[in-house]
Amino acid sequence: MTVSNEVSLLDRMLGDGLLASACPTREVLDHITSRWGVLLLVALSERPMRWGELRRVVDGISEKMLAQTLRTLEVDGIVHREVTPSVPPRVDYWLTDRGRSLVQHLLPLVSWVADHADEIVAGRRPAASRT
Repeated sequence: MTVSNEVSLLDRMLGDGLLASACPTREVLDHITSRWGVLLLVALSERPMRWGELRRVVDGISEKMLAQTLRTLEVDGIVHREVTPSVPPRVDYWLTDRGRSLVQHLLPLVSWVADHADEIVAGRRPAASRT
């Protein structure tokens, strides 16, 4: 067993109150780790995209959820929205500096999920055998 003077992440989170129900981290985590939040952040990780392109790339997202999730990520300072006056208006989205910093941490998680999703889903036991 190795003894370390470093405080573990869990100890830090507990000491800072980060696992408490009233901690703002809950709200931010909910925004960025929501089903659509993660997928939109991955979609924007390499380049800016327009509304319609995001809708095509993130297959299955409704217009309502696309608008709501982008609005939330914009308010959080993670995504930037720019409207170019034209007919019809051109709306572009890209990651802010904060968003790019976040995605550097998020992409390894998404990569791990992609590498293991098939085996995890295939290995699930039916509900009746979980007892």
